[in-house]
Amino acid sequence: MKRGLITWDSSEIPPAVFNGRLDGVRRALKERDLPALVIYSDMWRSNQARFFSNFMPYFNRALLLISRDTPPTLLCGLSPRVYGWIRSVTTIQDVRPAGNFAEPLFDIAGGRNWTRIGALDLDRFPYDIHEALHGGQVAFVNVESQAVFSPVEDENELTIRRKAAAVAGQILEEEIVQGVGVTDYLFVGNLERRFRRSGAEDLVILITNGRTVPAPPAGVLLEENFSVSVAMEYRGHWVRLSRYHGGAKPKAPGLASYPERMDGSYPYESGGGILQAHHVEFNHNGKRLFYGDTIL
Repeated sequence: MKRGLITWDSSEIPPAVFNGRLDGVRRALKERDLPALVIYSDMWRSNQARFFSNFMPYFNRALLLISRDTPPTLLCGLSPRVYGWIRSVTTIQDVRPAGNFAEPLFDIAGGRNWTRIGALDLDRFPYDIHEALHGGQVAFVNVESQAVFSPVEDENELTIRRKAAAVAGQILEEEIVQGVGVTDYLFVGNLERRFRRSGAEDLVILITNGRTVPAPPAGVLLEENFSVSVAMEYRGHWVRLSRYHGGAKPKAPGLASYPERMDGSYPYESGGGILQAHHVEFNHNGKRLFYGDTIL
């Protein structure tokens, strides 16, 4: 299903935006005297490759190769039958089978007389690929993420995330009033239908009647003071929101704060970051209520 929802709307993210991001990578490569940069991508670690090419794998793994003087190449673990689809929803035209990832990369390097290649956050590559890359004649040099990947300084990135947050907020506002007295299964199903029709490629919905933290639905009736927490991917841009039903107002003391990083290499990660989803928990008549937004 996710493959069918992934798209590229060039009116939202024009090709010039990707070209500008690639130019930034090439400047960084020139400063480091490196001919190319390789970026790892999979379903859960998709932010970086998506930022530079709009490639978002719905399954398997890939390496995005950005060189200083040629268009990007994708070494792809997906079946060749979807290469046409990849070309239609990304800026990438050169899509090749990945094999064990290392061999085709070595072939490209050999054909272009490269002896050193940059690797974005090399120490975070999967173990098997990391080991395979160190088994050839090419030296891989770690390039830290912040050297080339800065979504909080990219206005288009922030614009799409703001749109995603606005869409999610409106859906929650309109649907949460329909929740009391229905099962959490039905409520979550109705929410998912709204989110998917609004363009969400991926979605996590957790819910609680206030006795626990938000969790997957379990077939219970929703009570007056329930909370719902949503993580939504829209055009590859993740946002997270939490809302509660009822007239309670958050009060200090008693607030517990939960920041989540949104500008890391994974779609969202715990820990500090410039772009965050900030959520609070407070007590109301013995119930745990949750509220939060992505800070943009």
